Amino acid sequence: MKQSLFSVSYAGLWGQHTLSLNDFITKAASLGFDSVMLMGKRPHLSILDYNDADLEAVQQLLNQHSIACDVIGGYVDLSSSHAAEIPYLEMQIDYVQSLSRIASKLGAKIVRVFTAYESSVDSLHNDWKRVVTTLQEMSDRAKAYDVTIAIQNHHDIAVHTDALTELLYDIDRPNCKLGFDAWSPALRGEDLYEVARKMAPHTAITTNADYIRLPRFQYQPALINYLPAYPDMVRAVKFGEGFIDYEAFFRGLKEGGFDGIANYEMCSPLRGGGAEENLDAHCQKYLEWMKQHELT
Repeated sequence: MKQSLFSVSYAGLWGQHTLSLNDFITKAASLGFDSVMLMGKRPHLSILDYNDADLEAVQQLLNQHSIACDVIGGYVDLSSSHAAEIPYLEMQIDYVQSLSRIASKLGAKIVRVFTAYESSVDSLHNDWKRVVTTLQEMSDRAKAYDVTIAIQNHHDIAVHTDALTELLYDIDRPNCKLGFDAWSPALRGEDLYEVARKMAPHTAITTNADYIRLPRFQYQPALINYLPAYPDMVRAVKFGEGFIDYEAFFRGLKEGGFDGIANYEMCSPLRGGGAEENLDAHCQKYLEWMKQHELT
């Protein structure tokens, strides 16, 4: 599998050390990654900030460090929770089309997207249809740039693997695949080996991080005791130190035929804090784990 680092890891969004896009590319190469996944928003690769000349400079930097850019990370929410008079879906379609154009300039073949968070504004059935038709149009427009849309199992709509399979069937576009990750089904108790093997033929990328569960309780003074609170708090730790069975997950992906891009991300508060040295140490542990398990 091709080892890639997601630039969100050094974007400062959770108080961690922040690198510019250029400094991030240099960092990823120095750590030993094969590729980068670039965040399609500020402070990194925003569609508002990068013209063709800027993108050419980014490509030259990638070439200088002998590292590829294979994925652009898009951020969308295709729900019905927005005012009806605002052409919100059109804006998001245009955003993903712009990211597809940027991807083509950098040699990237994949733009990662989400589905939608559930909303009480409309029925779940209508939200599902909205997600399907919007992702169909995004895929059709991305095709002009030879780009594949990869749906990450992140947002509420179709987050369960069975529902995600159904969604992909409804979209029915050859350049619409999955960004299938382990943490999401692991949190819901799905069998990681089985779902990974099932989804491997449809998977373009996987984005990885490891977590621990921290049980929560609420004190009840009248009982002089605690009531369990749901759900658990989840915190990121070094790869291989959490509760996610990545050995089973990657075994399922491999047996299902996946040999694509494996991204590493630090996309939440980390054990050890957000200093650059700690971020680097987490990256190095990920690469060591992948090499130890013969996934590089």
